[in-house]
Amino acid sequence: MIASVIGGGSWGSAFAIHLGRLNIETKLWIREPDVYEETVRYKENKTFLPGAVFPSTVTFFNDLEGIISGSEVVFIAVPSRFCRETYKKIAPLLSSKHIVVSLTKGIEEDSLKRMSEVQEEVFSPYLKPRIVALSGPSFAREVAESHPTAVVVASKDMNLAKKIQNLVSSLYFRAYSSEDILGVEFAGALKNIIAIATGISDGLQYGSNSMAGLVTRGLAEMMRLGIKLGARMETFAGLAGIGDLVLTCTGKLSRNRYVGYELGKGKNLDKIVSSMKMIAEGISTTFSAHQLAVREHIEMPICEQVYQILYQKKNPMTALKDLMSRELKDEYKL
Repeated sequence: MIASVIGGGSWGSAFAIHLGRLNIETKLWIREPDVYEETVRYKENKTFLPGAVFPSTVTFFNDLEGIISGSEVVFIAVPSRFCRETYKKIAPLLSSKHIVVSLTKGIEEDSLKRMSEVQEEVFSPYLKPRIVALSGPSFAREVAESHPTAVVVASKDMNLAKKIQNLVSSLYFRAYSSEDILGVEFAGALKNIIAIATGISDGLQYGSNSMAGLVTRGLAEMMRLGIKLGARMETFAGLAGIGDLVLTCTGKLSRNRYVGYELGKGKNLDKIVSSMKMIAEGISTTFSAHQLAVREHIEMPICEQVYQILYQKKNPMTALKDLMSRELKDEYKL
């Protein structure tokens, strides 16, 4: 078995380390020439995942043709804004034997499509794509350090999901299978918006009550939109939903929570983003979710206020007041 990982950020690097530790011959594609050269030299991604050393089973590439050739499974871990461009580059290199696994948690801004939908659109002129999505509560740093982790692997084709489930599972990395790829992808993307909201709450110096309320009502919003678009309710009670939501809203390694925290403290969004080495997917996902909510006539008050803060420069305290002064509702009305 030869596997390829496209994306040399923290998550792509951590996943390549994980595969390598399973004695899977793994090829890691790194886009940035300086990061590539540094990683080849030190066997460590000092830019995005410092301190995590790659096993000898992982090799490094800077050209996509070299990484696709000979591999059976292609894992893609690039930010959602770069996915379509990446898919277009690899589409002519794929064959019917390849399984493509998305590790990206986002929604394309222009089309409002999930990553697997973009893959189907881009790959279909060349072949019938075999597509899987992997999601769940999985900080890159902790996966690289072999902390016990549970994820979900989803595909329309359960045979593919189970194949990847068996491939990536180990004593410290447990994968569950699902055929609700729509729900898994939406849950993995939408939870980042709620993480920004909880970060804002923390930045405003509010406590655990506030966070618990945001997480719980945020989950209701995620379910409301996801179910309208065809997801299964139970997916949001699983690893891609509540599991990843809790992690991203509470974990100090969360980029999206960090963005919210800095916003809550009064910092400018552009300055926050420019100070970060990696992308916080929740920023672009907030825009996409706002567009989807408008299109589908779905009420998402927390997401709406995050949108107003990020894109309309609304004051976070004003957003909180508007959120809390809304008309009173029944709790369980989706």
